[in-house]
Order: sequence, then structure tokens, then C-alpha cells
Amino acid sequence: MTAHLVRHESGYMTSPASSATGAADLPDYAPIPPSALGVALNDQGYYVGRVERNLYWVTDGTYQAAFLTTRDGVVLFDAPPTIGGNLRRAIDEMAAANGVTNRVTHLVYSHHHDDHSGAASLFDGDVVHIGHEETRRLLLRDNSPARPAPDVTFADRYTLEVGGERVELAWHGPNHSPDNIYIHFPDHDTLMFIDVVILDYPWTHFISGHLGRLATREDVAVHQAYIADIQASSKAALASVDPTPFYMKYGAAGNSWGFVQGYLDAVTERAAAPIIAKYTGVLAAADIEIYTRTTTFAIMQSLRLDSGPSGPVHP
Repeated sequence: MTAHLVRHESGYMTSPASSATGAADLPDYAPIPPSALGVALNDQGYYVGRVERNLYWVTDGTYQAAFLTTRDGVVLFDAPPTIGGNLRRAIDEMAAANGVTNRVTHLVYSHHHDDHSGAASLFDGDVVHIGHEETRRLLLRDNSPARPAPDVTFADRYTLEVGGERVELAWHGPNHSPDNIYIHFPDHDTLMFIDVVILDYPWTHFISGHLGRLATREDVAVHQAYIADIQASSKAALASVDPTPFYMKYGAAGNSWGFVQGYLDAVTERAAAPIIAKYTGVLAAADIEIYTRTTTFAIMQSLRLDSGPSGPVHP
């Protein structure tokens, strides 16, 4: 088992970890900034809240989904398996509170990834599944009974109208995945775009698919600054880290793999260090290895290989 971070009314608590090493051997990380803390979960492990009017969002603190109640039924957007049966409970809760039907008539896939769609089979029967045409191809390929392929597909744009409500679905090209779509609620001032952030659409509320609160435009601006700083720091590191010591130790002995590893590790460390220092206490997990350092490595590699030059040209 691993430790789990759980939000209670009094704040975040970490459940005990049991493993071969024990809690005393696990690393310590910087405190989570208050701006990153999400909503408190109920005893069943979820939170459901109103975004605007009859648009609601559901979270388990790690994943998010959304649903729209209408006079003709409920439209569900994504079905993360970690939320699972709590999606049904959240829909029932809000439908009962507002005196509307709890019957789910449509399920919209943001994209095909299982972590956002793996509970789709909980909503079967007469439910119409909607997604990009590439989502259908990929789900048919995967042949997963947990994720029925969409019945209704589109290539670029699709307007979903149910019970007097309107949702604009659009595909603007591959991003996080080849089929990831924009889900715009123009009458609710909300955009749902999973695993990616964007400011081009008009929105006040942003459903990103992860974490325990809705995002704001200010959140996206901070993220953009973070990425811009990583880019600038990576460029500086590529220009300043001398590969010669790594070549002398590894390359001269024929170990080009060791040379590449040592050099890229040094560039990544130099590029990431000032970013970690700047954003610890501003962004949650800025000091955790798989976030800032791996993001820095990916951006540095893109700058080195896509933009170049990656090194001197042999005469």
C-alpha cells in the first residue's frame, strides 16, 4: 500500500503507509500551498458542486467529471473510474435537490484514455455515447468492455442540444492525445478541456479533469509563466553546461550512453533548480521529481532536438 492524501473538513491528512521501507524512509516534500487545496470530500469520497445554473462538477480530489441536468435527461461528461459509482450518487443527489430527472441520456467522451473514461460502462442501456471519430477508432481498437465506442461521432465540430441546453464540441488537432476535444458550455461560461490548459476560448470556469477544484484564468496564467520560465532556463542551461567532462570520462572509453546520460542530467538539473526554487510554495509539487524535473527534461530535449543546434557541426 501507499500513502494517500485525503481532504477532510479540517484540512489535508495523509493516511498511513505500509510498505517494505516504512514511512520514515519516504522523502519529505514542501508544504502544499493553500491556493492548490481543493474542496472537502464527503464520507463517500466525492464532492459535487454547481458550476453555473444546471452545470455541475464532481471530483474525488484527483479526477473530475461534469454533468448537465436538463428537462429531457442528464448529460455526463467523462467517467473516470476512480470516481466510478460516485458519479451516479452525485447525479442522484443534485437531481433530487433540484426536482429534475436523474436519467442519464448522453455520455460525452473528452478523449479515449481509460483514466477519464473507464467507468463509462456504468451508464449503459439507452445512453448515447458521443465522441470524436478518432475516439471511436481507438476504443474499437482497444476493445474494452468498460469503454463502449461512441455511437455519435464528429470530425471537427458538433453541437449537442438536449432539453433546451447547448454544448459545443470541437476538435482543433492533436494535443494531449490525438482525439482530445474542447467541450464548451457557452451558456454557462465554462470550458472543459482535459489534461491541457488554454485561454483562447471565452470562459470563467475551467474543468481540467484533475485535482480538487475548478481552475481560473489566473491559474492558467501562472502555468504559462512556469512553462516560459522552464523554456528560458533550459536554453540557458544548454548554452552553459560544458559536455567535455562527460565525454572525457565516458565517451573516450566508448560509453556514449554514459556520456549522454551524464550530460543531459547535468543540463536538466541546472535548468530545473531555479524553477523549483521560484515555484515551491506557489505551485503544488514544484519540488517533486516527476513534475518540474521531468517537464524540464522534455522541454529541454525539444529545444535541443527540434530547435537545435544540439552541438557543434563536425568539420
